[in-house]
Amino acid sequence: MQKYIDIIKTSYAEYWNYIKQSILMELNWENYFYGLLLISFVVWGLEALFPWRKHQSLFRKDFWLDTFYMFFNFFLLNLIVLTALSNTAAVFFDDILGFVGLSVSSFQILELNALSFPARIFIFFIVVDFTQWWTHRLLHRVEFLWNFHKVHHSVKQMGFAAHLRYHWMEPVVYNSLRYVPLAIIGGFSAQDVAIVHFFNITIGHLNHANINWDYGWLKYVLNNPKMHIWHHAKDLPKERRFGVNFGLTLSVWDYLFNTNYIPYSGKDIELGFNGDEDFPKDFIRQEMYPLGKNK
Repeated sequence: MQKYIDIIKTSYAEYWNYIKQSILMELNWENYFYGLLLISFVVWGLEALFPWRKHQSLFRKDFWLDTFYMFFNFFLLNLIVLTALSNTAAVFFDDILGFVGLSVSSFQILELNALSFPARIFIFFIVVDFTQWWTHRLLHRVEFLWNFHKVHHSVKQMGFAAHLRYHWMEPVVYNSLRYVPLAIIGGFSAQDVAIVHFFNITIGHLNHANINWDYGWLKYVLNNPKMHIWHHAKDLPKERRFGVNFGLTLSVWDYLFNTNYIPYSGKDIELGFNGDEDFPKDFIRQEMYPLGKNK
């Protein structure tokens, strides 16, 4: 037990130091704080230059709520619980495997370090994105998980910062389901993670942005604003009631598995979900949802 307590303490201390180093610009490529700021300002600038919904203000509905979510979920949530939980869970899982004479390396079928840099990044990216695509489908399909995912779908006007409006439980689900496939490929570095993460954040911001883009033929590969807005559509056909366009970064999975859906321009469609008029509007009650949702 003391080992786990020490892991938790170390996790808090190390992540707090990381945040301080990030803000004080003592880090280089792994500075997620200024990386997020740069990506956000660039995409926000694109919203100003190439607006799809020209009547929508740059300071759209819930702009400041989503901006707070962006920094809370990207940094503070990790400090409060996720980093310590993730590190502790990983060691606990290793200990469980140890009891039966196994280790995480026992499941490793590929050593990324043995590959070239482009191949390593590509495989890591594909495994992460495909796992997240399936996880996203589960968030819509399983009622228990959908109750948490409703926070993200409570967005009523799309903008770049809506990308990171999500319930604290979502990264717990995503990280848990990513653990095994990432353990299987093994050998990726912190720099690999940073490169893929920054790319995913950029595409995610663009997907939610009020930008008149679909990337031409690349729309069949990359998720885009004109595709992703239908994922947030309030009204969908009965046969699509569990959602559409689940891609986070890549759209190709939706085309491969027939979950793509763009019937016409979604420029002015209503966003949300059935019953969203009664959904909490403030950060605290959204983060507490669905606890006490019937009160």
